[in-house]
Amino acid sequence: MKPKLHIIIGSTRPGRIGPSVAKWFSEYTAEHGKFEPVLVDLASFNLPVFDEPEHPMKQNYHHAHTKAWAASVGSADAFVFVTPEYNYAPPPALVNALNYLSREWNYAPAGFVSYGGISGGLRSVQVAKQIVTTLKMMPIPEGVPMPMVFQNLDENGTLNAPDIYKTSAATMLDELFRWTEALKSLRAERKAPLKAAA
Repeated sequence: MKPKLHIIIGSTRPGRIGPSVAKWFSEYTAEHGKFEPVLVDLASFNLPVFDEPEHPMKQNYHHAHTKAWAASVGSADAFVFVTPEYNYAPPPALVNALNYLSREWNYAPAGFVSYGGISGGLRSVQVAKQIVTTLKMMPIPEGVPMPMVFQNLDENGTLNAPDIYKTSAATMLDELFRWTEALKSLRAERKAPLKAAA
């Protein structure tokens, strides 16, 4: 079985172009052939600002939205976050979604497809990488930045990817696959039940 790659759309605002970017990347991932791509739209989970009364490390979730999000994240072997840049940082919705969970993220490699103006969302990615390392994820250096992305969208909002996007995506997916395989045994441990406190 191919490892399952969750491609998470990090923006939830109306009018976002994240779904168009993520759809292209998901299709490219399927064509690339090393992963089973799963498109995950953060907006569909309707996560409020973190509202669990207990620390995520305990996995004692009280709310249905948290349980649904935990089940989704816990089923993945690797992640690619599709993110714009808000004031040099990731969207608040993405940061909130990361903060909701702890163990479910552990030992998974993470790649980034970023988009925006001249920076291509790279400053957002640098901030996000600091967060995911705290969650025991491995953010890889390779990524797919998309500067001035709007010029590559047609009148229907479909992304017409230039060759540099495809080259970058192939490089990132190859490296992401290496880390996914290398961390497999550790991910098996994260699914083990929590040990009772001594």
